[in-house]
Amino acid sequence: MSIILLKRGVIILNKLIIIYALFVVSLFAGYIDVDNKVKFYNLLPKSQIYIDKSKSLTIEDILKNDARFSDNDKEILKYGYSPHFHLWIKFTLHNNTKIPIDKILEYANPLTESIKFYKPDNNYLPQKEGLFHTLNDRKTLHPIFKIKLQPQETKTYYLQASSKTTTLIAKLHLYEVDSFYKKEMKNQIVMALFFGAMIILALYNLFLFLFTKDISYIFYVLYILSISFHHIIYIGILNIYMLNAISIEHLVQYATYISALPAIALAFFIKYFIQVKQYPLLNKILNIYLLAFPFLLSIFIVTDEFNKYRNIFSLLLIIYLFAVVIYAAYRRNRQAYFVLFGKFIILSVALFMYLSSVGLLDIFGAFPYYIESALIIEALVFSIALADRIRQLKLDNDDAKLKLIAQEKDEKNKLAEQVAYKTNDLKIALNEKNLLLKELNHRVKNNMQTIVSLIRLQADELEDEKLQNSFLTIENRINAMSHLHELLYKQDDISHVNAYEYFSILIDEVRDSYDANVVINLDIQTPLKMEKAIYCGLILNELISNAFKYAFANAKGEIQVKLLKKENLNKLIIQDNGIGYIKKEDSNTLGLLLVDTLVKEQLNGTIKTDSSNGVKIEISWGEDE
Repeated sequence: MSIILLKRGVIILNKLIIIYALFVVSLFAGYIDVDNKVKFYNLLPKSQIYIDKSKSLTIEDILKNDARFSDNDKEILKYGYSPHFHLWIKFTLHNNTKIPIDKILEYANPLTESIKFYKPDNNYLPQKEGLFHTLNDRKTLHPIFKIKLQPQETKTYYLQASSKTTTLIAKLHLYEVDSFYKKEMKNQIVMALFFGAMIILALYNLFLFLFTKDISYIFYVLYILSISFHHIIYIGILNIYMLNAISIEHLVQYATYISALPAIALAFFIKYFIQVKQYPLLNKILNIYLLAFPFLLSIFIVTDEFNKYRNIFSLLLIIYLFAVVIYAAYRRNRQAYFVLFGKFIILSVALFMYLSSVGLLDIFGAFPYYIESALIIEALVFSIALADRIRQLKLDNDDAKLKLIAQEKDEKNKLAEQVAYKTNDLKIALNEKNLLLKELNHRVKNNMQTIVSLIRLQADELEDEKLQNSFLTIENRINAMSHLHELLYKQDDISHVNAYEYFSILIDEVRDSYDANVVINLDIQTPLKMEKAIYCGLILNELISNAFKYAFANAKGEIQVKLLKKENLNKLIIQDNGIGYIKKEDSNTLGLLLVDTLVKEQLNGTIKTDSSNGVKIEISWGEDE
């Protein structure tokens, strides 16, 4: 009997144990056990959610009807832009240790506008955070809340998240305090390095613009600055270090344009960098789209109905630019190869950001620094492309110089051939001209000799000595011209005349005409130009004849004839040691008047006469330019 009672007691005890175990399991169902050994918890898969489409429920309403929550198995909740509801999240934490635990709850999205966190410690009074409610003392990129659990304590927490303009993406992470701040410090260092690199690249390309004046560099600098500004907002730096909540709220009203700035700057950069104008149809479409772009974006300013699609036009622009670059690369545009690689990167960033914003796909959990890495790589590729552009321009410039040198050499050879051809023609023409001039001089000389012969025949018939002297003077004057033409006929170069030979012939001609014992000394230091020689010959003839006739009383004397040139001035000096001018009228004879006229009118020179010791006549004239 006692054995039977013992067996029944054991059975009852087992049942009680089972019932107690079921009670404990049911009591802690849905709870999250936390301790200090585990550094990180992803809370959402162990939380419950509720969508309040009325956007009117308070925490009191939620506490009264807790059953409306449903289980969630997702690690991230993505609802895109401007959802028309409030998201409620409920989770329960249990401290299964014997010591107090401090944790930090991170809401891992800085763009959610309003977050209210309710915990039982303060009777579920809300702690406000989010883009529009950033606390002044918060220096973390994402909103955080402090949680404290006593030993074996269990608490249920509620969180409400809502966004009117920005994306509603919820990620709840629970960290051990030291682990969180180490992670946060790492994130902020990475961001500082990222923005530092972007600023350096912007300054580098700005200096390149100042040196090259290539407008594509300016648009690339604007692209770097706009994408950096966009990213400052996207990761939550702007609202914790730069602007207060009110300023952020005003700025978000223009989120459509802020999101579009990188796409616009990129479009203008590509337009000028790869010279899209060389593809007229593509360039026309791009110009039309850029003109319409601000008006298309205005749709999202006027109404909130399409806010979740507000990046669609920027994405379409980037896709079109991608197509333009592919076409340019197909047409062997060197710059397009660099841009094409960079476009793959930026297109992936834009696409993943868009898919994340509308709640379709989020790869940033697996690759937390994908955006920053991609942007740095893309910026480096574009900077290399711009540097290569300078190198290519230099090569093109060098090639153009070589072609120009070759062309100049070719033109020089052609010109040399033409000059040689023309020179040959000129030589032929000049030889013909010289022959004609020689022939002309020969004929003039012959004609003058004929005239001289006629004068001599006529003089021989005259018995009047005075008339005979007049005819002799005329004959000598004609001979002075005739001998010049004779010399020119004999010379190859007729531009100048050998003055010594010419003057010697003239003097001999005059000496033969007069019976006098006169010594004539010649000092000739320069030739005479052909056009001046005829006048100098006539002048010499007149002055020598005058000296022979009047200067020497006993028909004996000496005459000095000098022709010299100093700098640009010619001088003809004729001096005798005769009796000089006895009467004033002796210096006004027809011959001397002829000399004066020839000097002033034909040589454009001056004449000086000194008869104090014999007669010295000095004639000066300048060279014609």
